[in-house]
Amino acid sequence: MTSIKEQAAISRLLSFLQDWDNAGKVARNHILNNFIETNQGKTAPELEQEFSQGASLFLVRLTTWLRLTYMTGSCLDKLLRSIGIFLSAVSSNRYLIEFLEVGGVLTLLEILGLEKIKEEDKKESIRLLQVIANSGRKYKELICESYGVRSIAEFLAKSKSEEAQEEVQVLLDSLVHGNPKYQNQVHKGLIALLPCASPKAQQLSLQTLRTAQVSPGCTLL
Repeated sequence: MTSIKEQAAISRLLSFLQDWDNAGKVARNHILNNFIETNQGKTAPELEQEFSQGASLFLVRLTTWLRLTYMTGSCLDKLLRSIGIFLSAVSSNRYLIEFLEVGGVLTLLEILGLEKIKEEDKKESIRLLQVIANSGRKYKELICESYGVRSIAEFLAKSKSEEAQEEVQVLLDSLVHGNPKYQNQVHKGLIALLPCASPKAQQLSLQTLRTAQVSPGCTLL
């Protein structure tokens, strides 16, 4: 049997989830603000403690709302930052898998190509892709298999924000290392950026190419 304390914690969780489910845009924005302020930097076990071992129930609501609203840009910055708290938490592999299983990578890549989305929101999308790529080789491969190199490179070429472009360089640098299956593809994407109209994109692409360690058998042609 669960203790009175555990029952109270579960009751708070269910009440929180019900508040989210019943909330409109403004109320959800407020909930996201509170979540970010309260949980930034927490580990996965700490998040589970905060949510009475039911943190995934909130994450699935965040990912569902992202998929439903990302084309409109509604609360996108806070929504992506909230998902980032889950994905970047120490020992968060379960959250990462849950996010990827619902097509999280494709959604993040599609955000990069939408003209109506703000640069700041696209930068948050790039940061989440960094977290995913840094989680291991199979996740880098997943991004590349999802035509990620093209989407990321196109955003780098078109972006008007140098800060966002520098975040893209960090991501491309991650994808070009420890990713032998798609290393050639990333190199070709970087080379394709060299004649683009953005001087900053040209500079960052060249820097990444110079620092990349090409594995045996990898060609740049």
